[in-house]
Amino acid sequence: MEFKLKSGRKLKIKDVSIDERDEMMDSVVWEMDKDGNPTKISMMHSTMTKWIRLGLDGDTSDKFLKTLTFEEKVEIFSVLQKEFMSAGEEEPSNSK
Repeated sequence: MEFKLKSGRKLKIKDVSIDERDEMMDSVVWEMDKDGNPTKISMMHSTMTKWIRLGLDGDTSDKFLKTLTFEEKVEIFSVLQKEFMSAGEEEPSNSK
């Protein structure tokens, strides 16, 4: 899937494997309040870099990453989160 950032930059989401998606999901560390509501994500910069490297199709080199603004990284991370967190396995393993 291709998407366009507010800056006009066009990017493409890679078709990631279940293992790659799990690796990305496991890198997000949420801190919750007493009611279970998310209040903070820890290790944000390394998490965004990991998601961009694993989730984008094309150049994800250091050279490319250094061209991104913080706002673009956050926007890319948000698009990838929406894509990968809503992607389920086609059929649950316990269904018949």
